[in-house]
Amino acid sequence: MPVVVNLRKYKQKRAEGKTLCTSGFHKWENLSERRFDVKQGKLVSAERCKRCGVERTKLT
Repeated sequence: MPVVVNLRKYKQKRAEGKTLCTSGFHKWENLSERRFDVKQGKLVSAERCKRCGVERTKLT
């Protein structure tokens, strides 16, 4: 007896969270540490994407 696999559920699991980030729609969350940029005299906050783990820094 052949095994039947539901392709819709498999495709949804595989693409979950990756397609938005590749299109530029990251889900940023703030990291707890805050640093001070001496050259510009501003606070720097670090953010990480929940889905793909990419990090960025932002001047505040």
